[in-house]
Amino acid sequence: MRATIRGFDIYKGYLDAAAQADLVSAVRDVAVAAPMFSPETPYGKPMSVRMTSTGALGWYADRTGYRYAPCHPGGAAWPPIPDAVVALWHDLTGLERAPDCCLINYYGEGARMGMHQDKDEADFKWPVLSVSLGDAGQFRIGNETRGGKTESLWLESGDVVVMGGAARLTYHGVDRIRFGSSTLLPKGGRINLTCRVVT
Repeated sequence: MRATIRGFDIYKGYLDAAAQADLVSAVRDVAVAAPMFSPETPYGKPMSVRMTSTGALGWYADRTGYRYAPCHPGGAAWPPIPDAVVALWHDLTGLERAPDCCLINYYGEGARMGMHQDKDEADFKWPVLSVSLGDAGQFRIGNETRGGKTESLWLESGDVVVMGGAARLTYHGVDRIRFGSSTLLPKGGRINLTCRVVT
């Protein structure tokens, strides 16, 4: 089922249980090659999520700022984006152009993501595709500038969101997760995959 909220195309239950399990398995393989880490913001605070990336470039943050980097902090190149993720991108965006990066965020108990724009990419005409796996997350959608009225909804395991067009630079975030609401991840938590065209 597809719904649109402020330009965000939300596909509830797009991935069935088998597809979700396959993606979790792929993420585990990625985390072996490129272990998850907790980046530090430019303000000196560690982020509450743990992350890693796949693709030609990976997203990174430290005291010098937010950016994409060609290598994991450990020095190795990022693993390739799993085929199932690339196929999902093509299916829902209709684009021939493949993403350069798939950022993988893990939300443990108490983790959140403040309101932000995805604006470290070179060209905002390309959409961002977001996949939710595991525990439900309360997703908040704002405006093209900070402040103002917002809307929120719960994203559950298997839901996919496409942010494109006017929604591409809309502020959004994750207020909290409903820890233990899904059995997909044995130890609980939420995995979020976001595909981006960077260059």
